[in-house]
Amino acid sequence: MLFGRTFEQALAAHFLDEDGTEVFFNEWSGYRNSTIEYSRGDNWQSMLKAGMELLKQFIQEGRVRVPHPRRNLQVKILRPLPGGDSFISYVDAIGQCDDTPCLLDWKTSSSCYPLTPAGLYQLDPQLLCYSWMTGMESVALIVFVRKRLPEIQYLRATINERQRQEYGQLVEETVRRIHPARFSQHSGIRFPQNGCLSCPYLGLCLNKPEMVQPRLTRELGADLDWLDGIDF
Repeated sequence: MLFGRTFEQALAAHFLDEDGTEVFFNEWSGYRNSTIEYSRGDNWQSMLKAGMELLKQFIQEGRVRVPHPRRNLQVKILRPLPGGDSFISYVDAIGQCDDTPCLLDWKTSSSCYPLTPAGLYQLDPQLLCYSWMTGMESVALIVFVRKRLPEIQYLRATINERQRQEYGQLVEETVRRIHPARFSQHSGIRFPQNGCLSCPYLGLCLNKPEMVQPRLTRELGADLDWLDGIDF
């Protein structure tokens, strides 16, 4: 999470005609002596190297542009809903990918996102949401993959009006259930953490007890203790 946030700051600096690699180095250096739990043999130095290489590759390839970056980066969008409610989203960027105007979403990952089956990312709930909020049919995930040879994936998708209408219906139905506190699982996909296309439990497989136990079992001192201090 810290790496992704830092990398996003560097991308913003690049589009604002600043030195993105310098911003990344300075911001990531602030975590050099922090207590961070790394995975897959990563460490502060290896992630610094990967981030710098990905930024340089992204700049050299030049496939993404964000005109008027102060207006088109981290765009807050508010959409009124029936009954006086509102839906708020923050879009990473609105710009162009391969000269095609589209909505852009940055991702950092330690592994590549899958390329098959065809049309996979038309089903991504986050991209569906952003398309519904903006009315833009062209969307793209820009995935910065931290591996031995860093790679950038440009995953474009087209979301049609029917899909946007269906998503809007889902939102309205969900809000109607929230008011009387009726909650149910929602189907969808999220990669690379969850590779099951038909499983409604995002990132949580009930056939894997080692995954379920730490997520569904609340223990004293766990991360959810802050909920006790909230007045509902």
